[in-house]
Amino acid sequence: MAQNDQEAPEGEEGAEGEAPAKKKPPILIIAIAAGVLVLGGGGAAAFFLMKPKPAAEAGEHGEEKKEKKKEKKKEEGEKKEGEGGAAAAGPAPVIKEGPDGVLFYTLPDIVVNMQTADGKSTFLKLKLTFELPDEETAEALTPNLPRLQDMFQTFLRELRPEDLNGSQGTYQLRVELLRRVNLVAAPAKVNAVLIEEMLIN
Repeated sequence: MAQNDQEAPEGEEGAEGEAPAKKKPPILIIAIAAGVLVLGGGGAAAFFLMKPKPAAEAGEHGEEKKEKKKEKKKEEGEKKEGEGGAAAAGPAPVIKEGPDGVLFYTLPDIVVNMQTADGKSTFLKLKLTFELPDEETAEALTPNLPRLQDMFQTFLRELRPEDLNGSQGTYQLRVELLRRVNLVAAPAKVNAVLIEEMLIN
């Protein structure tokens, strides 16, 4: 009986000793499964986050196209500068050779709102061409075109339609415009201001 009593506790101890051994494999499996899930989730996240998006690719291609367009515009601007044209973003003046070595320098159209006694809106549209003695004068005028246009706008807005009546009004307008052009072009000098078109509406 004593031996049976002693064997029973050994059997119980053996059973208890085996039970923890059986519990360890499930813990290891859970730990391995958790590790795989963490690594798999991290890998999937890296795959989706590192993958280039189509919109981003289109943006990169769009930037490349914009850079190519800028380079093309720059090359065209350099060509115009070589021909005496404007490299500015606005409308460029047109330069043509005239007789006896003069150059004709045609400005973009000028449109201004004139003052009237009755307060009605009256617009003046001018197409002006300068007669220049040489190409150096054109090169001096082109970078100063914004100043010239500002000076003309300020002067022309102060005129009234009756100031331009008849040939005397047109002659006086030419004289005033020539004086202002030569202020901007100095020390170069413009020979004449030609009014190609004048509309008052």
